[in-house]
Amino acid sequence: MVSRVIPVDVFDLVIFGGTGDLARRKILPGLYRRFLAGQMPAESRIIGAARGELSEAEYREQVRAAIAEFVPKARQDTAIEGFLSRLQYVAIDATGTNGWAQLKGLMRENVVRAFYFSVAPGLFGDIAQRLSEHGIADAWSRIVVEKPFGRDLASARALNAVLARHFNETQIYRIDHYLGKETVQNLMAVRFANILFEPLWKAEYIDHVQITVAETVGVNGRGAYYDKSGAMRDMVQNHLMQLLCLIAMEPPYHFDPDAVRDEKLKVIRALKPVPPEDIVRGQYGPGKDEPGYLVHAENPASRTESYIALKVQISNWRWQGVPFYLRTGKRLRARASEIAITFKQPPHAIFDDASGWHENVLVIRLQPNEGMNLMVMIKEPGPGGMRLMQVPLDMSFADAIEDAEDVPDAYERLIMDVIRGNQTLFMRGDEVEAAWAWTDPIIEGWEARGDRPQVYDPGSSGPEDALMLMHRDGRRWREIRE
Repeated sequence: MVSRVIPVDVFDLVIFGGTGDLARRKILPGLYRRFLAGQMPAESRIIGAARGELSEAEYREQVRAAIAEFVPKARQDTAIEGFLSRLQYVAIDATGTNGWAQLKGLMRENVVRAFYFSVAPGLFGDIAQRLSEHGIADAWSRIVVEKPFGRDLASARALNAVLARHFNETQIYRIDHYLGKETVQNLMAVRFANILFEPLWKAEYIDHVQITVAETVGVNGRGAYYDKSGAMRDMVQNHLMQLLCLIAMEPPYHFDPDAVRDEKLKVIRALKPVPPEDIVRGQYGPGKDEPGYLVHAENPASRTESYIALKVQISNWRWQGVPFYLRTGKRLRARASEIAITFKQPPHAIFDDASGWHENVLVIRLQPNEGMNLMVMIKEPGPGGMRLMQVPLDMSFADAIEDAEDVPDAYERLIMDVIRGNQTLFMRGDEVEAAWAWTDPIIEGWEARGDRPQVYDPGSSGPEDALMLMHRDGRRWREIRE
């Protein structure tokens, strides 16, 4: 099986923050890979826009260096010169007047115009206003907005209002790169393109769901920024919330942007408030060769969590009584992101070897080694009776897809969706606000109580209390491993 490449329309893509870390690591290398795949029309252009005074040649050399660093060596060939020839650069002041007239002069008629806001959220409003005032963005332009989209409900509403003064909702693409992952989209395909799972996808057959996003890195280098957000704001309110919605949503009437987002919104609005006993927060302590969170955050009195685990319930017919266990953290045992749907036991055990029985589990691996496996029970080979054992029915993308390394990563796919004008994998304004409306009371609760995160060892699975969150329900977390 080989992935198909469908070219997009000719476009001008302006990257505000075009010399920044995200542009260097993800956006520009991703565009280069789309160029190599033949998805980018020859007439398309990429325009870097940033504060620094650079010549076009200097900017191209910066992009060349980024590609050398972040694109596999096997994908670096003579075609890079063709890609670099499509790059231009404008020195621009996001809050002032410099550079805007020059940028307007570069814009072409009758091509898709997209503007990627790869900058701090505090600049979103200024850039949107200037794009509108200078006539650079037209009625068919699109803007891409990076997270964080607010830090609470009030700031999210204010940001939505600022953008809405200059762009309508169909032009605003709030990006969450988790939704661009191949496996996340395959979750929808597995559910809605196969009759096999959907009849079982409800409280009658599912015992519980676990969503894990574990990282081995700490916050060193961005500690001061991270300390103002924490794991709840940085990961749960957006990434984990989106994964929960895709698992729990009802089938949309069509794979259409608003139809999909309508169903996700219903899930968020059905989330029950989370009581304090169903929340565990942690901070990683010092390790052998590295200081702990408090040093990295440059705040010895910090109460910000680098780990959080929650038991979440959905108040609707399909999911009543089914717990969703969410956890995410820094400096954990392994880098791993997965969704595990655990099914209930059969209503009656007919085999004597009932002690060898294990639950059926559908595991969706987001990273690393993207793929899915279904844990099922079979007879243990050999004579001596009916002894049961659990085995995985495995589908690794690397094994199932020819040239798996050429499958677009999340940013590649999402940027091409922007050019196509497809908002299915992007968050809508009311969806973001609903997520904050659920998140805010949780944060306000622990702040009012003065709760301190529990210290956990680097390289562990997190705080001990997180284990008890599951144990008291007679369940266990899946092992965190690559």
